[in-house]
Amino acid sequence: MEIDLPEVIAEVRAEFDRYEKALGENDITTLNATFHKDPRTIRYGGTENLYGYVEIAAFRAARTPPGARMISETVITTYGRDHAVASTLFHRASVPGKVGRQMQTWVRFPEGWRVVAAHVSLIDEPK
Repeated sequence: MEIDLPEVIAEVRAEFDRYEKALGENDITTLNATFHKDPRTIRYGGTENLYGYVEIAAFRAARTPPGARMISETVITTYGRDHAVASTLFHRASVPGKVGRQMQTWVRFPEGWRVVAAHVSLIDEPK
């Protein structure tokens, strides 16, 4: 298996950046389109456990956007041409002293790259 093919990393990075832009703008249509439409798609958030695309979309529709965030330490690792993991840290001015962590598992489907699993959590800023 080929790991970290540059052209595949570029594809996933473009989708990751598209997701980040949509998150900042609360573009629910794009956010929903990023996730695989399947009952096995999972998103664990800071305060919620969402099982299936329907629950994830309902969460997005009801959520009050938390505001802008700054990301750092983003790492995208690809496995072959159809699987990837994107990990990043984030900070929000609204939660000083905390660092957010986000991991997404991406899979290439016929319709394009989609998130099949995501985990978002917030911890105290390491000293």
